[in-house]
Amino acid sequence: VFDRVLNELVSFNDTIFSLSEDLSLIDFIQSLAWLAIQGNYCKPKTLSAGQDLVLKSSRHPMIEKMIGRENFHSNDIELLAKKKQLLITGPNMGGKSTLMRQVAVLAIMHQIGSFLPAQSAEIPIFEQIFTRIGAYDDLAAGQSTFALEMQETAEILHHADCHSLVIIDEVGRGTSTRDGYSIARAVLKELCSSIN
Repeated sequence: VFDRVLNELVSFNDTIFSLSEDLSLIDFIQSLAWLAIQGNYCKPKTLSAGQDLVLKSSRHPMIEKMIGRENFHSNDIELLAKKKQLLITGPNMGGKSTLMRQVAVLAIMHQIGSFLPAQSAEIPIFEQIFTRIGAYDDLAAGQSTFALEMQETAEILHHADCHSLVIIDEVGRGTSTRDGYSIARAVLKELCSSIN
């Protein structure tokens, strides 16, 4: 009986696959809508590539969900067309990495058509989004944390352009403080001069 049912269904393959794709799109859109309503998200204003990014009272959606909205301190973020770089410094556990990840996550959410966890948002279209976050190694392949960090940073510097969002967290931390500072300074200088 099972084989007979399968043989009957084979003739409807195209219809079943088409219906499955349509249902998955409806599920995706409904999930974004539900998330926007539950989280009181705002409808972002979409700008052309290269324009300002302005987020008012923005929040990281995952961390907000984990610790509760009342415990999450929202952030205002501005990346202006004339001043596209932000250098964030501060003490450990001060929220620097969270803020950077938040910008990247909100940019990706915007790119897929989602409302955003913010009071208001104006975001340009990014042609590419690059991140260099986290520390890990691949010792089996002979790759230290520092080597992988430098390879990933080099990839960003070779491929990013003025319509890219680049998030780099603690570049140069896999080496001495003095060398790390020099590397971070050189990377920032290259991003500021070549990618604008």
